Amino acid sequence: MQSNIMRRLRNGAVASAAAYSLISGQTTFAQSALGDAPGATKTPIKHVIIIIGENRTFDHVFATYQPVKPTEKVLNLLSEGIVKADGSPGPNYALSKQFAGLSYDEFQLAPQKTAYVALPPAMVGGPSVPYVCQALGVNTGISCDSAANEAKAAAFENGLSSDYIKYMLTGGTGQSSGQADSRISYDGQNASNLPSGVFQISNPTTMPYDAYTASPVHRLFQMWQQLDCSASAMTKSNRTGCAHDLFPWVETSVGAGSNGAAQPAGFTNMSTGEGSTSMGFYNVQAGDAPYLKSLADAYTMGDNYHQAVNGGTGANHVMLGTGDAIAFSDGKGNLAVPPNNPVDPASPTTPLPGYPNSLSEIENPNPQPGTNNFYSEDGYGGGPGDPGDSKNHGGGSYVGCADPAQPGVAAVRDYLTALKPAIGPRCQPGAYYLVNNYNPGYFGDGSNAYTDTSGKNWVYTIPPSTLPTIGDALNAKNVSWAYFGDQFNLYLEDKYQVGAGAYYCNICNWAQYSTSIMTSPTQRAAHLQDTTALYTDIANNTLPAVSYVKPSGIVDGHPSSSKLDLFEGFVKKIVTGVQANPTLWADTAIFVSFDEGGGYYDSGYVQPLDFFGDGTRTPMIVVSKYSTGGRISHSYTDHVSTLKFIEANWGLATISKRSRDNFPNPVTSATNPYVPTNSPAIGDMMDYFKF
Repeated sequence: MQSNIMRRLRNGAVASAAAYSLISGQTTFAQSALGDAPGATKTPIKHVIIIIGENRTFDHVFATYQPVKPTEKVLNLLSEGIVKADGSPGPNYALSKQFAGLSYDEFQLAPQKTAYVALPPAMVGGPSVPYVCQALGVNTGISCDSAANEAKAAAFENGLSSDYIKYMLTGGTGQSSGQADSRISYDGQNASNLPSGVFQISNPTTMPYDAYTASPVHRLFQMWQQLDCSASAMTKSNRTGCAHDLFPWVETSVGAGSNGAAQPAGFTNMSTGEGSTSMGFYNVQAGDAPYLKSLADAYTMGDNYHQAVNGGTGANHVMLGTGDAIAFSDGKGNLAVPPNNPVDPASPTTPLPGYPNSLSEIENPNPQPGTNNFYSEDGYGGGPGDPGDSKNHGGGSYVGCADPAQPGVAAVRDYLTALKPAIGPRCQPGAYYLVNNYNPGYFGDGSNAYTDTSGKNWVYTIPPSTLPTIGDALNAKNVSWAYFGDQFNLYLEDKYQVGAGAYYCNICNWAQYSTSIMTSPTQRAAHLQDTTALYTDIANNTLPAVSYVKPSGIVDGHPSSSKLDLFEGFVKKIVTGVQANPTLWADTAIFVSFDEGGGYYDSGYVQPLDFFGDGTRTPMIVVSKYSTGGRISHSYTDHVSTLKFIEANWGLATISKRSRDNFPNPVTSATNPYVPTNSPAIGDMMDYFKF
């Protein structure tokens, strides 16, 4: 995700077939009186809260987790023998070995490769001085924590449990970006000589858990390539042929893309500023991620839950709310072709003769001539962003995946076709799908962001969309819902997000892409809320049936721009608030997860569902009185599984004929609970509960 913090710094119903017995009345799932009244449910769950953090894989957070119940099993770096409980290399460390690829001329999903002897350097990322310290006028030191500054920091963010406010003022890197991180040490080696595999980020002497770190690349073609999937590598034990062994190479060969600019002179494996960031993990047995671990110990966690799209924040949040991908259109529901002007690599800000600008919004992951995997067109968008400025360039984030002639498309489609069973790409002819991050088509006040020509606007914006959403489905059944966005009220006052409080995540709000919701003042008022309203609703028993909750860029846990402990503090405030209300706690389920893995390594199975993904595992913890016991769910799930749960619980139809919630629940063999034998299949998450 291109967080608002970073942008400002740079630019100024398929129900389960099982019958679940219900404690209330001892009715069963199949026998419940669904439909007797608006909002009737098939389970005791009357309220769902879905909290989405940023950019962490399952292994990255829970690499060394051990279930509290000896009868439970978990698949992670520790159980696979890749690392030991203390985080040091285990007997099977070589399973995480990484390779450098060779990819010239055209995009390759599984290029020729050679093993790294040592990883590329692990790089510095995040602020030298914590962001909130800088906002308070402190510009030196890695911490500015004091009682007085904590009181001031609380004004920046009201979404933290009080005992976590101090972490907004700590964890600075004390270093400049673009160099090897002097805080990192693993297996006796410094950041420039790490062994070729995973490494523990934290250590007791130089790198505390509470520290800002670098952020790996997380875009669609890059994440496909990191997985290194090949039909020729498929075996009975590896049904997808994915080796998960090109993570640092993709980071160092292309990174987040160049928007069509030429590869810099003297390009090295440190030039993208990422190095081997992707291979880092935390150690919960050494005290890292303590609150998330406590939730996993007490409730139900999934070790087979996945990001839905190989890519970043925007596309995954869209999938979270629609079960689908958004295609470029004329803003009225008709497919169209995105701007696709040529870019001069030597002078990308200068339009070529006959063109108004160098906007080139269609992805081209074929390497630039003479480079190894440095994509021709890929990026978040270059230039000032003003819709009328001719210096805007690049921005490749759309893919016409129905057309094998489009750059990069054939490699993915050919792989999907070679799988057994073959997987369809689910790409409509003529559609160019948004697979990375663009601003949504509407501002929070309902005005059209795509057609807004203000110099303060962001040209990299998708047109308004008619794609159906879970909001439409809930409205049709008269089930209450809301999207609670941290700092949304400030965003309404500063829709271009140029002020000091511009930390609301607009690309995360799937409702802001939707014409049916955003053009109705009644819908906006009812369903788009600040998290301040969430805390009031929790205290007053006025919570909607379905709540989506997104933290601000300060506390969402995104590497570099936030920290994992800040997301823990955000989650803790909500969980403790619900638990303090006995009426609400009796019928609420809180889903805690992350939008995507952020490009971090993960060892878990990934099921190809279509052209867009799935991607790596992310943590998923369900907190409820019906999900206690420290259980581990192995059922294959992804973001669309939350839609399937809502649909099953409230008796909703699937969102559309092509949305992923039409996929069946997984069927697995007795020997492998992780791999659906009826692929493509995703679960409805009912097995996280004991009703």
